Amino acid sequence: MQPTASVLVYSDNANTREQVRLAAGRRPAPDLPEVEYLECATLPAVLSALEAGGVDVCVLDGETAPIGGMGVCRQIKDEIFRCPPVLLLIGRPQDAWLATWSRADAAVTHPVDPVEFADALAALLRTRLAIEA
Repeated sequence: MQPTASVLVYSDNANTREQVRLAAGRRPAPDLPEVEYLECATLPAVLSALEAGGVDVCVLDGETAPIGGMGVCRQIKDEIFRCPPVLLLIGRPQDAWLATWSRADAAVTHPVDPVEFADALAALLRTRLAIEA
């Protein structure tokens, strides 16, 4: 098992990025490595981080402006070779179909519920880390 996992968090709202970090904590599940967070507030920062490599999971805020997480998700799924799994934060449960359209691997509603979020993040990390092993 690798010593840490890298989670990219994309949101234009610093409070949302903080909620994500606090919801999952340093280790979203006991069987996973500690998580390091890479915070991005703009699309260019996300693309640069993904091109550099080493990101295990992306958490994208669907409500980010001017470029929402759903559009970013669809773009990176098309453009990034071996794109990491994406956990999408959606504004309401009825937006789940948009998460499917964007090709997100999982979606949770915002505001972030710590248990639901940590479970979803842990599942994606397990999948990604199993593939890399």
